Amino acid sequence: MTLSPTQPIRVMLVDDHAMVRRGLATILKVFDNILLVGEAENGETAIKLCSEILPDVILMDLMMPDMDGATATHIICQKHPQVKVIVLTSFKEGDLVKNALEAGAIGYLLKDVSAEDLARAIRAAYAGRATLSPEAAQSLVETTNQPPVPGLDLTERERDVLALMVEGLNNTQIAGRLTVSPSTVKSHVSNILAKLMVTSRTEAVTLALRNHIVS
Repeated sequence: MTLSPTQPIRVMLVDDHAMVRRGLATILKVFDNILLVGEAENGETAIKLCSEILPDVILMDLMMPDMDGATATHIICQKHPQVKVIVLTSFKEGDLVKNALEAGAIGYLLKDVSAEDLARAIRAAYAGRATLSPEAAQSLVETTNQPPVPGLDLTERERDVLALMVEGLNNTQIAGRLTVSPSTVKSHVSNILAKLMVTSRTEAVTLALRNHIVS
């Protein structure tokens, strides 16, 4: 997308701290082809203001009262897919990066970013190109490479059975406690062992206790 002096990139700021918005506004004024067109102090206000002014790029904080930045990003990207959102935050945890990108953000930067890098990211977003800070990219890689937490795919009934297994009950006792047949319990136990990728009840109980799968 070609930029010209008569077509600046229209930017909106979203941050619950007025001093942060003031500092960002001062930075953006340095660049001729970037124009600040609006400010919001939380996610709800950002959604309303975005619909009114339709900026090209939004700089979005994550941690805000009333509505967080990831939720606001998701709603804005659903309503106005042409608007590009760059998350600008102090947090670099992988889960936050992943959630922001899944919400539709095209960029993820930390607030200590230089003015030049911020302007470069704004121009990239306007052109449809993603930008991740090195720290955010590293955290995302580390989060992606972590093994899945065991037990997330257990059904509620399987969790009930596993909890009783932890108590030391056998299939017949579990059947009596849950008012189901022993064959039903046996089926649940088989599913539990398969999902936890273990071969015995003892291993399942050990894994459940170690990972706090059941209370």
